[in-house]
Amino acid sequence: MSDTLTMQRALADADITRLTDRIEAAQRGASAIPKLTEDFPAMTLGDAYAVQLQLLRRWLAEGQRQVGWKAGLTSKAKMDQMGVRVPTVGFLLADFFRPENSVIQTNDLVHPRVECEVAFVTKADLSGPDLTREQVLAATDFVVPAVEIIDSRFSGFKFDLQSVVADNSSSARYVTGGRARVPADIDMSTLGVVIEKNGEPVAMGASAAVAGHPADAVALVVKVLHEIGESLPAGSFVMSGGITEAIAVQPGDFVCARFQELGSVSMRFA
Repeated sequence: MSDTLTMQRALADADITRLTDRIEAAQRGASAIPKLTEDFPAMTLGDAYAVQLQLLRRWLAEGQRQVGWKAGLTSKAKMDQMGVRVPTVGFLLADFFRPENSVIQTNDLVHPRVECEVAFVTKADLSGPDLTREQVLAATDFVVPAVEIIDSRFSGFKFDLQSVVADNSSSARYVTGGRARVPADIDMSTLGVVIEKNGEPVAMGASAAVAGHPADAVALVVKVLHEIGESLPAGSFVMSGGITEAIAVQPGDFVCARFQELGSVSMRFA
């Protein structure tokens, strides 16, 4: 994994707006589109974050509420699956949330997949490029188990790093459940997780797969936010990244993610 990200821009502001229009239309219409670099091969990671942030500003201007951020591609399994080596971030809106045991509609999603994550709720502001695990844990109010339903809007679930970042790191829905725990009460580096689909285990892993420790993944999120001119305020909800590979789901599937020490999170797809 690279320790540095390059946020230089290559595209004009008008191109950023055109790309934001394209991503917004794909998300609103649940329609698959070609990866963005096919039409804009000079697109950089800095351009991609410019698209993501313009999309965020549009949603906020409509009255939507941001609850936090998510880490993307922080586990070796995810990086291997997607063929990348750099972590990403994406914003989380209140409208993305679905309650425990709810029915998740798939008719407004393109390629829904699930992954289990440890989610953090912060009690102090976090900012800067060099946070330590200990600083993140000290700023954490509690952690909860979560399942993210990711949804790439790119045809065939095929994309590159610039395209996935512009697409808000495939953010779509998330579900929390189980029980909240204070970080000091559990060893978050060794939490075991199992994803079951229709009663059968389909993926398992341990929380150390996420950047070595989920709190290290949160530090990475804050590092990327620092590079794009953002920070993590107190009261933020932060998803620390998928512990296993993402599992495809379809209508009729029942998914339950079981977390050592944190309980389980379940949902049905329709």
